[in-house]
Amino acid sequence: MTRPDTAATAVAEQKIPAPAAVLLGAPLVPRVRRPRSLLVYLSYGWLVLVIGLAVLANVLPVPSYTIPVGDPRQGPGGGLDLLLGTDSQGRPMIARAVYGAQVSLLVGTIGGLLGAVIGALLGLLAGYLGGWVDWIVRLVADALLAFPPLLLLLAISSILTPSITTLTAGLTLLIIPTFTRIARANTLAWASRDFITAARNMGASRRRILVREILPNLLPSLAAYLPIVISALIVAEGSLSFLGQGIPPPRPSWGGMISEGKDYLVDAPHMVLVPALIIFFTVFALNQVGDHLRQRFDRTLHD
Repeated sequence: MTRPDTAATAVAEQKIPAPAAVLLGAPLVPRVRRPRSLLVYLSYGWLVLVIGLAVLANVLPVPSYTIPVGDPRQGPGGGLDLLLGTDSQGRPMIARAVYGAQVSLLVGTIGGLLGAVIGALLGLLAGYLGGWVDWIVRLVADALLAFPPLLLLLAISSILTPSITTLTAGLTLLIIPTFTRIARANTLAWASRDFITAARNMGASRRRILVREILPNLLPSLAAYLPIVISALIVAEGSLSFLGQGIPPPRPSWGGMISEGKDYLVDAPHMVLVPALIIFFTVFALNQVGDHLRQRFDRTLHD
């Protein structure tokens, strides 16, 4: 009696699909498991908490950020209203931190998204079309990158009326060259691939190649870089508000809270420490999330 085939036995006993049974004779390569960092999970949790508080600020049981609830510069403790203390006018720091998250996250997120969309479009056209289009786009991007970012924001805020719209426009203009360079470099890399050459030989139009072939391959790299950009924009907004050119009072922002509390750093350090720690943890979490997304979805790191 002949011995039954190993693959056939495995298929019959373990119900392994036929294509997989063909590979039974080859050596099995274990799946590579990447270590999962606790910092990444904590970063996601912190971002969910901050974003949730910002979105639900109007329905949360927190007092108004414009009405005093205690003595000026009162330390943390003593109920929800005084959980993080009060500012120089007796207003609750917890309410100002929650409503300040709306401004900082809104400006950073919208500025990052607009900059990503505009920069990706310019970089996509420059990298694929080349010629004079590429020359003009690179010239404009290099000119914007050569200008000091903080001076550019200060100039825009000085010329225009300080507001959320003005600040968002300045931050968007600041971040467009970065996404333009990333999109252009990735477009040049993908445009030389064999599937793009095959699409051209089959008569595909430029629009179809850009939208259906190259753009989907750019999105993971741009999306993975977006959290890092948002963290940089939050810091830029805080710096501008600290210099008095950000969101005008009484609307709170994290940078404006630090600017208000710098004069009372000795007597009431919580006025600076509370918003500074919130900015630190938020920026740190965004960078951790950005690195995690880049390692997982950026195909240029695995090809």
